[in-house]
Amino acid sequence: MPSKHTQQAIAKLADLTPRQIVAELDRYIVGQDEAKKAVAIALRNRWRRQQAPEGIRDEISPNNIILIGPTGVGKTEIARRLARLAGAPFSKVEASKFTEVGYVGRDVESMVRDLVESAIDMVRTERENEVEDLAYERVDERLLDLLLPRPTEAAAEGQQSAAPAAAGTGSGPSLFVVSSGGEVAREGSGPDATKERYNRTRDKLRQLLRDGQLEEREVEVEVTHQGAPMFDMLVPQGAPEGVENFTEMLQDMMPKRRKKRTVKVSEARRILLDQELEKLVDMEDVTSDALERVEKMGIIFLDEIDKIAGERSQMGGPDVSREGVQRDLLPIVEGSNVQTKYGMVKTDHVLFIAAGAFHVSKPSDLIPELQGRFPIRVELKPLTEQDFVRIMTEPENALTKQYAALVAAEGAPLTFTEDAIAELARIATAVNERMENIGARRLHTVMSSLLEDVLYDLPDRGTKAIVIDGATVRDRLKAIVEDEDLRRYIL
Repeated sequence: MPSKHTQQAIAKLADLTPRQIVAELDRYIVGQDEAKKAVAIALRNRWRRQQAPEGIRDEISPNNIILIGPTGVGKTEIARRLARLAGAPFSKVEASKFTEVGYVGRDVESMVRDLVESAIDMVRTERENEVEDLAYERVDERLLDLLLPRPTEAAAEGQQSAAPAAAGTGSGPSLFVVSSGGEVAREGSGPDATKERYNRTRDKLRQLLRDGQLEEREVEVEVTHQGAPMFDMLVPQGAPEGVENFTEMLQDMMPKRRKKRTVKVSEARRILLDQELEKLVDMEDVTSDALERVEKMGIIFLDEIDKIAGERSQMGGPDVSREGVQRDLLPIVEGSNVQTKYGMVKTDHVLFIAAGAFHVSKPSDLIPELQGRFPIRVELKPLTEQDFVRIMTEPENALTKQYAALVAAEGAPLTFTEDAIAELARIATAVNERMENIGARRLHTVMSSLLEDVLYDLPDRGTKAIVIDGATVRDRLKAIVEDEDLRRYIL
């Protein structure tokens, strides 16, 4: 039975129909309708499986997907937005980083460990948000204790013993307090009066603290000294995963060293907030919930899978390692138990989304067993000139809107005319055809060259409006348009 928090996370998927998922992806990604439809169905099936009877629930396996298409067409962005939309643990790894067991490099099980770390961070953030208000209240009280230490009992006892003697003479010590209106009031000096004055002063400091008027005051806080760098030296570069976990275990066994630092209130608030959140959040509960979410909702995006595909070589060499990676990857995708430092994780229901350009190789070059574990294949279409126009205008995070926000930071409005956007799309398409086709990433290159002088001179030109039209684009990008690819003449 899933935990309460996991059930809440799964319940959020009930409101996301495939059409709604596609509509949400359309806000950031142009085109690629087939790929959006495939991932939307896969995500909805995560919720459908949880609603199935228990007898068949565990038999329903996720339909893993391979996204096939050139670089820069939106493969990674689709997977990233999908995971963010679902609120699911997500990890992006590159298949080219993995090597066969026995070679130097990362083993394939590390992708599951990365997914668990992602889930731990996500669940801990959720728990911290739940107790954030209480944590801030405790931080304010601790800051007030540092700014205005509480009266010691010894001082209070001394004042209490002095009070009867003073009462006998009729001339006991008194305090005169001047109000903001200039009125003078006489107060006693007994423990009750001391406590009352302390509470009044504390209330005034609390208000000043909330108003941000004490941020520059310095206080002394106690911090935990981090682990000694000697443990980092014990882990050589390229060491197996278990060695790093072993050094972390050694650090946990060592006694924590504490020291006092004098910092400003603004810095002390950050330090104390981390300490209070650590006290309020139960990490055992976080770990248990995170492992459960990984097993039921986890998504692993395996990029550059085409780099481990290739024809079998009779001469040995890197192809042996590539096929070895596929063999090591197979049990993870099929479903197996992976040992992490937080506990055992089953990968039976983790959704794998693989992606690759497959320029040199093709999906059929993968070993048959691995091909069978990715039953859904979607080909993403290369971007056209019209797609570039849509990319620069329709998404909420369009490149033109990003640069407009950057320029607006200096107080100057930046606008692009329709012919300017059309010209940028034409140039990006032409450069992609003449040189390497890097898809929509070419727009970053073109836009950066176009606005280089504008961004450089922006602080000195004032807040005058900046309008980029087609003629401006042609003039400033003339060198790029006329540049020929000289690599064809290099042997």
